[in-house]
Amino acid sequence: MSKEGGGESGMPHKRKSAAKEGSNRKEVRRIFKILREVWLNIRMEKINIHEGVMVKALLNSSTTRMFIDKKTAARHGFKLQKLERPISIRNVDGTNNSRGAITYQVECNVYYKDHIERMRIDVCNLGKTKVILGIPWLVAHNPEINWKTGEVKMMRCLPLCSRRSQKKEKAKRVVTLEEEKIV
Repeated sequence: MSKEGGGESGMPHKRKSAAKEGSNRKEVRRIFKILREVWLNIRMEKINIHEGVMVKALLNSSTTRMFIDKKTAARHGFKLQKLERPISIRNVDGTNNSRGAITYQVECNVYYKDHIERMRIDVCNLGKTKVILGIPWLVAHNPEINWKTGEVKMMRCLPLCSRRSQKKEKAKRVVTLEEEKIV
């Protein structure tokens, strides 16, 4: 039997499969290097005194709510609002979260670039993460995300969430009213 011969053992075929598998693993690693966490620098403003703080927020398309870390909320003096009924939290694997249910929310204004909105954010223990913006935020704003660079563009929002759009609309209305006076 030659070195390259196959015979019944199929050894060369296994080598080809192993080489192909190794190539597939490299491709998967390359893809995962491209996929990354996307973080936004947002400003959270307390509604009662209009004092704000800059925090990093993680965009998370597998989270069905928005969250702020309990320690972050306390450290920055956000007013906690007790929920009428606790909200149970489930982990990715479907088990109940060991830290218990959500019992408080924070209401605040959230600023990102030219966008502002009032949000109710659930308070829970997030560890090192300060804020998580989940599916409701992603659906409402439908941002354009460059997963390679982490750049987030707010190109498809409703005009109500954009301060810049509101200013442009007001400016257009003023011009229109002035034009009507001239005619």
